[in-house]
Amino acid sequence: MRILVAGSNGQVGWEVVRLCPPAWTVHATDRTQLDISDPASIPRVVRELRPQVIVNATGYTTVDRAESEPAVARLINAEAVAVLAAEARACGATLVHYSTDYVFSGRKTTPYSPGDAPDPQSVYGATKLEGERAIIDSGASYVILRTQWVYGLRGRNFVLAILRQAALRPELRIVSDQTGAPTWARSIARATIGILSRGVPGHEGVYHLACAGSTTWFDFARAVFDEAATNIPGLTVPRILPVSSAEYGATAVRPAHAVLDCSATELTFGVTMPHWRDALREAMTDRAMLLAAIGAQPSMAAAASTAQTTVK
Repeated sequence: MRILVAGSNGQVGWEVVRLCPPAWTVHATDRTQLDISDPASIPRVVRELRPQVIVNATGYTTVDRAESEPAVARLINAEAVAVLAAEARACGATLVHYSTDYVFSGRKTTPYSPGDAPDPQSVYGATKLEGERAIIDSGASYVILRTQWVYGLRGRNFVLAILRQAALRPELRIVSDQTGAPTWARSIARATIGILSRGVPGHEGVYHLACAGSTTWFDFARAVFDEAATNIPGLTVPRILPVSSAEYGATAVRPAHAVLDCSATELTFGVTMPHWRDALREAMTDRAMLLAAIGAQPSMAAAASTAQTTVK
């Protein structure tokens, strides 16, 4: 299989590249090789590589900034995606595209299924929905995977942000009235490889892909520090204070309850996502990567190194 991974330096793209089977020919492209913010440059790259699969792990994901940069968000999340889909159709490739729970309002109190009516409340959600519709209308073979609360041990995400802030602030204010499923980037990558191995043609559509279970950002933060403290002796654990979304005052509206029903994904492709707490526990065991990601102080790194030696 020839696979083009756009956004190979991002959280999910990086994991996809690492997990691809050795027999696959992987073209890992970052912004210097495939600039998604310049849609006109996309055809040349795709036509040159002629992949059988395109994994689009790019996106404009700065949710609050999108409110003041709607044109930029639309360019990356919708217009560039439309070009990718058109090129995928032209070369007969399957397009794997990651979308988001932000396409929903979050007012539903039960899990959202892929067939539920979208109702985005933010520019980010609206532009991601535009991208979905462009793919569906393109005529390409595709699978759209909506996920949520994505984190990893690289890049920008909630987990690394609060671990970095822990060394600077004695207390953190974390939103407690939004519910979802924290989803590890590696869990998404594993499922993506499973879906591609099973085969997308004949099963095109929109699917949900998130870790099992649900929690709030507040309880997720507490779990992050529980797991990180176990693996990093000397980690500063701040006081965590619950606040409402209104008190926090983010610019963009977030879905209050956007748990995703992933049963169709499991039924169709045979992939099962782990519980969010189990995935977090596994992610936090990579001490070296975790320390590098949060820029740990030398004393903390020395303590962690000693702990690893003792375990061995």
